[in-house]
Amino acid sequence: MSTATRAFVGRLSELSVYDPLGDKVGRVRDVVVVFSATRSRPRVIGLVVEVAGRKRIFVPMTRVTSVEGGQVITTGLVNMRRFEQRANETLVVAELFDRPVNVTVDGDQVTGTIEDVGIEQSYARDWQVSRAFIRKTSPRSALAPFGRRRGETFIVPIEEISGLATPAAEQSAARLIETYEDLKPADLAEVIHELSPKRRAEVAAALDDERLADVIEELPEDDQVEILASLETDRAADILEAMEPDDAADLLSELPSEQAEALLQLMEPDEAADLRRLLAYDENTAGGLMTTEPVILGPEASIAEALAVVRKEELSAALATTVFVCRAPLETPTGKYLGMVHIQRLLREPPHNPIGAILDKDVEPLSPEDTLAAVARQLATYDLVALPVVDENSLLLGAVTVDDVLDHILPEDWREDRHDDLTSEAVGHG
Repeated sequence: MSTATRAFVGRLSELSVYDPLGDKVGRVRDVVVVFSATRSRPRVIGLVVEVAGRKRIFVPMTRVTSVEGGQVITTGLVNMRRFEQRANETLVVAELFDRPVNVTVDGDQVTGTIEDVGIEQSYARDWQVSRAFIRKTSPRSALAPFGRRRGETFIVPIEEISGLATPAAEQSAARLIETYEDLKPADLAEVIHELSPKRRAEVAAALDDERLADVIEELPEDDQVEILASLETDRAADILEAMEPDDAADLLSELPSEQAEALLQLMEPDEAADLRRLLAYDENTAGGLMTTEPVILGPEASIAEALAVVRKEELSAALATTVFVCRAPLETPTGKYLGMVHIQRLLREPPHNPIGAILDKDVEPLSPEDTLAAVARQLATYDLVALPVVDENSLLLGAVTVDDVLDHILPEDWREDRHDDLTSEAVGHG
């Protein structure tokens, strides 16, 4: 860089990143800093940049050539492997913003919270944290000599702040969640996976039940078990109820039997009964793979009614592709299974017609004992997204979707390695 540069992270964190030819690489999501006992100012070692597919990578500051003009320019040589935070690293947006600190102002101690952090390039061409934008939380009396009111903001050199690197004085989890509120559950799960166990527990506690259930479904098994163990028992049972039944059953199967039974006892009886049925099957069978909550309607339901049901936002894309038609009762295990209707067929028929008149009866239902290989083979043979699972009396027990099968045929650590790019440039992190 030709001249010394300053920037506030809050503004920097939404800038686009370009290579030397002007092609967009991604956008800045966070700044990585390292605290040191021998340095008065934390060192800025790199940027967390979001590239295509919501993937986050690490760009060292040595690869950044400019942060001016509302954009960040890099050398173009970056490592496309997924960013993984190291133990000695701190994320400014995710961990420092909203952190309570003590500030020395004209010799007096003032308490406040960090609203923003300023970084700058030194004469030695490295980057460091230089100042912070603070919002006062002290009583008015503590700042009477300076005339500042409660809640007023001011900028101070980083050397005047204490408690910045103290683990106990962390940013509120709510602030971190707000930072990532636009992420899909799978992408938020990736962010949470990279946090420390303590931080993961704090974020889990701050998420609402539905959001946390969606995120847990996307996490590796070890993280799922760890988070569930960090919750109050009553809330853990609520989270299991909010999860898809097959995912909840998979998670329960990873817990000690006493803990799993205690959670089942706290759940609503109907919800617990569904999970107990799923837990009775081997996980690599149709019974172990299925969800007990597919879209089920009676034959007299109209096509308009069926379309209204599959349009519901809470349905996964896989489940919304197929309506399973049964005699009453319409909760699993249902009355006699009659057939299935694909969403494409629903869209081609008059809305007032009953769905019982357009059933696909040619697809052979699965037995709960069918193997994973048999399930995958039938989905592939008939180009289907979902298949019914019925018992010996033709009662619908549930449905297996293609995403359930993929979860079980991919390597166990696929959630952790899904963004690894073996063809990326070998640039070291940090």
